[in-house]
Amino acid sequence: MSQTDVKDAVRERYSQAARRVSEGRSCCGGNAALEGTNFITSNLYDVSEKGALPEAAALASLGCGNPTALAQLQPGETVLDLGSGGGIDVLLSARRVGPTGKAYGLDMTDEMLALARENQKKAGVENVEFLKGEIEAIPLPDNSVDVIISNCVINLSGDKDRVLKEAFRVLKPRGRLAVSDIVTRGEVPEEIRKNVLAWAGCIAGALDENDYAGKLANAGFEAIGIEPTRIYRGVDAREFLSGKGVNVDEMAGHIDGKFMSAFVRAVKPACCCS
Repeated sequence: MSQTDVKDAVRERYSQAARRVSEGRSCCGGNAALEGTNFITSNLYDVSEKGALPEAAALASLGCGNPTALAQLQPGETVLDLGSGGGIDVLLSARRVGPTGKAYGLDMTDEMLALARENQKKAGVENVEFLKGEIEAIPLPDNSVDVIISNCVINLSGDKDRVLKEAFRVLKPRGRLAVSDIVTRGEVPEEIRKNVLAWAGCIAGALDENDYAGKLANAGFEAIGIEPTRIYRGVDAREFLSGKGVNVDEMAGHIDGKFMSAFVRAVKPACCCS
């Protein structure tokens, strides 16, 4: 599939998710009472974190991890969330960096941006700015961000090399990349890769963990680390793939243990200015 096909599929899925949340339903289907049933997105944030934010911010989360809990954000830092969705990670980051810091959220869907800005207003958080744009062309200047986070979004891009190069560009020297993402370990059935719905659901576009590390190195990063945080089994895959146009019984056995959520870390060298 072309990069345009991938981007259109992702945009439609996330626009639809934002509309569902705006109507009081879970982004993943059903109603708000079913929030947390998806095997990738469930139980990522503790009760105290979610309790401090508008309910819609949590309902709109389509992530695979909690990068704000692992990024070791410091007061006064500038943070950028790639693919910020309903804004949960941006709002949590803003609280961590405090009033002297700044948290940006970048998203390409008008519906998600509108939802995120409404969540910001409800949360009363001022040190936040949501930007419209694509993660392959970040609308921020060179060397302007201390930390980049992202939550199961980079794997959705059809041009991951460009995303990582852009992340490298906007980070300050010694700036940190600290993202949650889906990665694979071993061969993945081609039928999964070809399915647009699965790509929009963040599975088909996942990189092999070694390929991910290689792309980070090619972009210029150092101190690269990939730490699995949740490994998915055949039963999880069966739940996810139902209704996605693939043979569930056949696929589930082939992908057991090959997909995982992971925390991906990397650092921009001190000597790099762009």
